[in-house]
Amino acid sequence: MVVAVARVRFRLPASHSLKGKRKVMKSLLSQVRHRYNMACSETDFQDIWQSAEIGICTVGNSEPVLSSAMEKVLGFLESTCPCEIVDSELEIIHMGRR
Repeated sequence: MVVAVARVRFRLPASHSLKGKRKVMKSLLSQVRHRYNMACSETDFQDIWQSAEIGICTVGNSEPVLSSAMEKVLGFLESTCPCEIVDSELEIIHMGRR
């Protein structure tokens, strides 16, 4: 089993309230879930209205397939997100037999 996990940090300069930030993040998370069928959630900075962090995860049996899928998601976020990506990290974890 192979697990791909990504962490993406954002800066939302146009956000002036937690309500505005939640609207942007909820839409973004919904798009990732439905377009790429991956698990995702806001994982940090919930109370800071101009910063956000999301975690994205998927499981499979092929590292190249998972890496490609995660790169597509990160590319999607870079091209469509109305906020600035500050940092992103991708980790591939092999579990069990190889």
